[in-house]
Amino acid sequence: MELQQIKYFLALAQELHFWNTSEKMFITQSALSRQIKALEEDLGVQLFERSKRNVKLTQAGVFLRDRWLPLLEEINRMHRQARKIHEGAYGSISIGYPGSVAYGFLPEFITGIAQTLPELKVELVEPTDISFEQLLLNYQIDLAFRRDPAENPALQSISLYSEHFALVVPQHHRLQQENFQGLQEVKDEKFILSGLHHQTFYVNSLRQIFNEYGFTPNVYIESDFGGMILSLVARGLGVTVLPSSYSFGAPPDVRFIHLPHKANLYVTWRREDTSPVLTNVLRQVQETAQKFNTEQI
Repeated sequence: MELQQIKYFLALAQELHFWNTSEKMFITQSALSRQIKALEEDLGVQLFERSKRNVKLTQAGVFLRDRWLPLLEEINRMHRQARKIHEGAYGSISIGYPGSVAYGFLPEFITGIAQTLPELKVELVEPTDISFEQLLLNYQIDLAFRRDPAENPALQSISLYSEHFALVVPQHHRLQQENFQGLQEVKDEKFILSGLHHQTFYVNSLRQIFNEYGFTPNVYIESDFGGMILSLVARGLGVTVLPSSYSFGAPPDVRFIHLPHKANLYVTWRREDTSPVLTNVLRQVQETAQKFNTEQI
């Protein structure tokens, strides 16, 4: 007994006409008759009562029709699902990201995923106490957006785009982009920053910026959460330096003043990961990044 024979049986059970069924199933009438006969012989059951004018289901045929039809629908559903998995259109992916992309790039990227891969489940992870590389190597995430390329040879990275760092000040602050001469103009003010003692690529970039201007900032409040930093700046508690993409979700009471220094955004994944889902997601990553390259954040 083969699945195709069951399909022929169900089609004939619906049409109750050999010629109509053979046309529908793209098979000759004689071949259809042979397939039905072979199925009956395999089962040891008569499925149809045949006459020159009529075809009628037997009680056994009715029973099998009612049982096989939902099973066939389930099998077809599973086959469709398997094709989606094979094509990378169904499944799940876990993505790590820094807070600085949470307001511009990441929402745009997730919107693209929702439109092109609507059945893909996405988990977003913003780690605070463990590196992106470790999460990837431990298979806790599948993809990471980060400010530096991967160092581990088991990982692969590509650069997506660059954006300016910005001095962020309260709205009422004396400095604006037009009269800004350099970061040394705020060297005596209180700063709200990520802890400069951390040994991350991002913090190293901040230290290099301050070194170029020849001063060590007076860090009044430390926080690794950009949203919190912006809220405190908006309240007039200090100034900060952040990637410009934070401006997409900034409160109205802050002002961004672009600095000449830039931060890069990379996407990183396990080098040996060739899953179709990852391939599709990386394609969407690059399409989204192209928009941000064009906008020149």
